[in-house]
Amino acid sequence: MAPSPCTVRHARREDIPSILQMIRDLADYEHELDAVEATEASLDATIAFAPDNVESTSTAPNTEPITPTRPSRCLLLFNEKDEPAGMALYFYNYSTWRAKAGVYLEDLVVRASERKKGYGKRLLVELAKEVVAMNGGRLDWSVLKWNEPSIKFYESIGANAMNEWVGMRVDGEGLGKLASLLD
Repeated sequence: MAPSPCTVRHARREDIPSILQMIRDLADYEHELDAVEATEASLDATIAFAPDNVESTSTAPNTEPITPTRPSRCLLLFNEKDEPAGMALYFYNYSTWRAKAGVYLEDLVVRASERKKGYGKRLLVELAKEVVAMNGGRLDWSVLKWNEPSIKFYESIGANAMNEWVGMRVDGEGLGKLASLLD
């Protein structure tokens, strides 16, 4: 299915309220709305935005530089009415075995009212184009095990479940404890 008419570009600072709302929408869908700590100010400080009135596409990103404190980029998809309908918030990763950079998709969001229009596929295609353009090794992301509709969608576009891997995380107080473990 070809996506409904839409445009995709890198986010600009003016898009921060829409990005935050989509983050909240996703958290609500995942039953974790209370866990959202992101604010407009924290998004402003951590996403590499495209300048106003400058074209920035997946194959030719033209954003602020990526840094350790500003590690992410955000592709926004606008529907035929030029309203934000979806986003792909991502950052770069690295495969030691391939010795190649890649993209890690942190969040893929399509607003509930805009689903079944091919927008999720369009955002993933744009990210795949970026990986290919940079001669990257892979496009990675995680999905909650209970999110069967998304899993089926991802498998339909050729993604493989990494069932032999277990996700690990250290955050909050545990991060401070680990940092001082050998002090």
